[in-house]
Amino acid sequence: MRIGIDLGGTKIEIVALDRGQEVLRQRIGTPQNAYDDTIRALNDLVRSTESKLGRRGSVGVAIPGAISPITGLVKNSNSTRLIGHPLDRDLGAALGRPVRVANDANCFVLSEASDGAAAGAAIVFGIIVGTGCGGGVCIEGKVLTGAHAIAGEWGHNPLPAPTAGEIAVSPKCYCGRTSCIEAWISGTGLRADYARRAGLHSSGEEIAAFAAKGDAMALAVMEDFYDRFARSVAGIVNILDPDVVVIGGGLSNIEALYFELPPRVESYAFTPEGRTRIVKNRHGDSSGVRGAAWLWSEDEAAALLRE
Repeated sequence: MRIGIDLGGTKIEIVALDRGQEVLRQRIGTPQNAYDDTIRALNDLVRSTESKLGRRGSVGVAIPGAISPITGLVKNSNSTRLIGHPLDRDLGAALGRPVRVANDANCFVLSEASDGAAAGAAIVFGIIVGTGCGGGVCIEGKVLTGAHAIAGEWGHNPLPAPTAGEIAVSPKCYCGRTSCIEAWISGTGLRADYARRAGLHSSGEEIAAFAAKGDAMALAVMEDFYDRFARSVAGIVNILDPDVVVIGGGLSNIEALYFELPPRVESYAFTPEGRTRIVKNRHGDSSGVRGAAWLWSEDEAAALLRE
């Protein structure tokens, strides 16, 4: 049995897979106080799952950040309470077994490239656009991590080809820099842009719905959103040339993305010969947690639990 956990900023989801089939799923709120509260919640969730199923499993965790290969500590997380802690070692000590931790976008792209919307594609770029904006790369079924464990972190590149108006705004990103892609095209960035221009506070999905009904301000905001998104994806196409770009996170439910982005990306990318396939995820919110479970192969999980 393989157990996957998606540790988000507001919720923790756990899934248990037996030979790839889901046998249990549960979701709780993420503790909002001390780091130690998060470790206790994760430990309790795993032990509760194993108690209900009557067996142990390997454990993989998807986080909004990464474990530094140099320090072994969490870095680059918008769940800032995790930063500077050895999450894999602390949870492993609590559970009494090794734990694997990976970036949530890496887990997402692994899941979608394995049996999701990008199944069978050789090069897949996965995008998560929700509260933040993450990315991951899967090549021939394997996640690309990189020397600094930041492969695919396109959200912290500067917004490409900024206009004079975008330069004037230059929104600050949580990472400390200004005008990151994440500061523009995440749900947070989209809400902030709408608030600046319309003086109203609405979710990204609501703004898209207003635009679909013909609201002039929402249409203008969404037009700029699609353009920024396309400029950003075109940079990935120029470097990685993926067969498929698969989108997840809350904003992936904006259906207009899938006909607005391809022609725009084609116009910005370097001499493309056809539109890059840009698709919605197949597994929805389950992709991150499923990918976390697959951080262990079935053989590795079996060997681990025999020890």
